[in-house]
Formats: sequence, structure tokens, C-alpha cells
Amino acid sequence: MSVKHPVVRISVAVLSAATLSLAMTGIASAAAIRSGFNGNTLAANDDGSTGLVSLGFTANFFGTSYSNTYVNNNGNLTFTGALNQYTPTGITGGSSPIIAAFFADVHTGVAGSSPVTYGTGTVGGYNAFAANYVNVGYFGSSTSKNNSFQVVLIDRGDTGAGNFDIEYNYDQVQWETGTFSGGDANGLGGTSARAGYSNGAGTFYEFAGSGVNGAFLDGGPAGTSLIANSLNSNGVLGRYTFNARNGAVVVPPADASVPEPSDMLGTAVAGFAVIGLKRKLSSGKKAKIKISG
Repeated sequence: MSVKHPVVRISVAVLSAATLSLAMTGIASAAAIRSGFNGNTLAANDDGSTGLVSLGFTANFFGTSYSNTYVNNNGNLTFTGALNQYTPTGITGGSSPIIAAFFADVHTGVAGSSPVTYGTGTVGGYNAFAANYVNVGYFGSSTSKNNSFQVVLIDRGDTGAGNFDIEYNYDQVQWETGTFSGGDANGLGGTSARAGYSNGAGTFYEFAGSGVNGAFLDGGPAGTSLIANSLNSNGVLGRYTFNARNGAVVVPPADASVPEPSDMLGTAVAGFAVIGLKRKLSSGKKAKIKISG
């Protein structure tokens, strides 16, 4: 068993009484996950990845241009090497640029799980690439619980060379943790899933609720349940959209119609209430983290 170094994380959350009231009204919304983008399949596995696959366009992500990505089974895309890490750590820097829709111990080889699919297509007439984690299980699963989420990168070169959008889509979140990340047989507890992005050098965004037990689940807290909130999505619940322009990812203002996750960008954004400063140790299950390139 390997022991990773302690990391310091800051959890930030804002939830007004008005937001809570709105979230409890149960606003209806179309499914967030976009159809298609399933021309390729990552064979059922635990902690595996694709080789480099083409985005179909060039994305300027924090000053570096990428035309290819690795689709990692554990809920994320990386650019400089495949990532087999299964216990999520804070998306606060790391050693590799990452876009993580649901960084957790996905196991598509368990009974009832579907494999990850990915491919190119279009969104609103723009070229796009997506990885689909639809009906995926978790390591150590002894239930039929599955999650369905998706990450989409959309070419917006029409607004400037290398510009693109990042879209996180969620239709179902029933589990948050694999058993080797400290979770129980029902996929709950332990070191919970995280979502966000990082340039691998200290600039990052992490969804409120990352690493917090129960926060992302269907029926979870009003301000952090992934399917019950949205950001920059024209009211589509479960969809969170970020615009990468001139190499920088813009954190948009909150949707007027629905609550949204608060954010972290390098350090806590002014005006947000810092509600926790935690130190944690995480340990592994099969091998040390390996970023291969």
C-alpha cells in the first residue's frame, strides 16, 4: 500500500436562503447529457485510459495548445499523459493539466456497468469532442448503482484561435466513492469524488462539494447536488459551462434561474466564505499514481 503526501485543501461554499428556496422547488429540466459522441469505446476496465485521441480541433488551455487528449476511465481528461489515479485528490495543481467531470474510482467491468465511450461531433454547429460516462459503476460495487455524466469540449475558434468551451453534464449521481478510496459497498463515504479543472501549475477551479461526503449525490445538499444545479447553461439543470478564451478559463456569473456551485481559483475568491481548511492523507489500492506519457 502506498501513502501519498498530505495536501492542504480549502473548501468554499455559498448558499443563500433564496438559493435554498429555489432549489427546493424542483425546477424541471431537459436531460443534460448530449447524445452522440460514441463512435469509440474504451473497453471495460478499472483505472485504464485510451491512448492519445484527437479532439478534432485545437484548444488553448492556459497558454498551451492541445489537439489530442487522453480519456481516463476515472472520470477525467488529461493532455500530457494518461492518468490511472483512482482516489481523487484536490484539483489544485498536480503535475498534469486535467479536466475532471467526476474524478473517482470508476470501474466499468462490474456487473451492470456500461463502458466509457467517446468521440467527435457537433454542438450548435461547432465541432466538439466528448467523453461519455453513462451508467458507469464503481470499484467494489455490490449494488446496481450507476452514475451518468459527460465532459464536452466545444470548438469556439470563431471567437479567436484556440478558444473553446468546457461543458460538464450530469444526469445521475448515485455513488461517490470506490471501496479502495474508503467508501462502503454502497459507494458512499470515504474520499469522495471531485470535479473541476487545473492547468497543472497552480491555476484551478474546483466545484463546491468536491471531496465532501454526500455533496454531489442525487438528493444531496441543495447547493451542491450535481443534477439539481447548473452554471452558464440557460437553465439546463445538471449542465455547467465554462468559456476558455485567449488561454484563460472564465468562471461565469451564476445563472439567474438556478443555484450554482461556488468556486476556487488558485485561492479563495474575494467575497466567498471559507468554511473549511482540511488536511488529509489518502492511500492507494493497487499501485502508486502513475502519469504516463
